[in-house]
Amino acid sequence: MSNAPNTPLMPKATAVWLVENTALSFEQIASFCRLHPLEVKAIADGEAAQGIKGLDPIMSGQLTRDEIERAQRDIRYRLKLAERKVRVPEAKRRGPRYTPVSRRQDRPNAILWLLRNHAELKDAAIMRLVGTTKTTIQQIRERTHWNAANLQPMDPVTLGLCSQLELDLEVERGSKGAPKREEGDPNAQVLLSVEQTTSAAALAEQDEEKELDAEKIFAKLKSLKGPVEPDEEL
Repeated sequence: MSNAPNTPLMPKATAVWLVENTALSFEQIASFCRLHPLEVKAIADGEAAQGIKGLDPIMSGQLTRDEIERAQRDIRYRLKLAERKVRVPEAKRRGPRYTPVSRRQDRPNAILWLLRNHAELKDAAIMRLVGTTKTTIQQIRERTHWNAANLQPMDPVTLGLCSQLELDLEVERGSKGAPKREEGDPNAQVLLSVEQTTSAAALAEQDEEKELDAEKIFAKLKSLKGPVEPDEEL
């Protein structure tokens, strides 16, 4: 799992080193390592992180000595992660995604959600997102899955099966492969803009259509009533 941009590598190991080698406050260490101050205090008291070897953030390029000394002089100062000089690309996953046992029961609900909300996704994309098989996707699509009656569509991002970024990338790829409608296609329905629908010409055209419809209605009523007698006209 990749760390957030402002989180140091191996936060607990970094906290152990800072507790043992600096005079920083618990709050400063907790803020930098994204831990609770009480957790840092437990590390200092030997009640937590036992057996974890400290990671030197200076040697790993996450902090500079000047940054640490500045924080030691000012208890209100918060350490800032040093900018990495080398960007390590994130390793691409090979093979199907591993899904924790506790999350596997949620996969059919996620598949149903993807089938209903993103028809542009191919089976291979769904397999990459939730770590499932083509057979399971087909069963849910055809409602032959053993638990089909109880399935509820649920967002795989909310379930923790994939990230929003991964879903967006797959949707973008699927959309590129979807056939585009031609401009002259009579089946292509395009919504008109607000300016078009509210323009004077459009409103006049609508009024004209209403008048034509009214004339047709009265003509039809007269034809149903039959020929008008002279006395009736008077």
